[in-house]
Amino acid sequence: DQVGQLEDVERLGCAVLHRPPVIFLDEPTSGVDPISRRQFWELIHQMAHDGVTVFVTTHYMEEASRLCDRVAIMDHGKIIALGTPLELIESLGADQIIEFRVTKEIPDEALTSLPAVSHLHKRGDDYSLTVGEMGIALPALLAEIKRQESELVSLTTHQATLEDVFVSLTGRMLREG
Repeated sequence: DQVGQLEDVERLGCAVLHRPPVIFLDEPTSGVDPISRRQFWELIHQMAHDGVTVFVTTHYMEEASRLCDRVAIMDHGKIIALGTPLELIESLGADQIIEFRVTKEIPDEALTSLPAVSHLHKRGDDYSLTVGEMGIALPALLAEIKRQESELVSLTTHQATLEDVFVSLTGRMLREG
């Protein structure tokens, strides 16, 4: 509801009106439409630019990447990683992710031994490989799928993100709880 979201932006504006040195925001854009989310982000960036220390708790890893100079990843109430978004992403040891699903299960060892693969995460029928060199890993993966007499159902690739760091460190997706 747009009226409620406008009220949220107004409440945040009132909270920072007296220019506090530190502000804590708990899930500031949860349930907010994309336009209001960007308004929140602009306001948070402006506060940080003005010298306000802003602590943000969020489950949205894109939000953490965009807003935060430093990120602490927590699992079961404990900090398990701390650094800049780039440092955390680089800690994966790779910058590309291949996510895929196949018709017939492939043994973990067959995937982890592929060239340029640094990590495997499997969740049900979904596989995720962290790779250092896409041009080497992808052809090797396709050849292995064929060798295993399986077929691709889906395949996507993307740059590594904070969400990939979270999954790698905790072994679970954010929505698994």
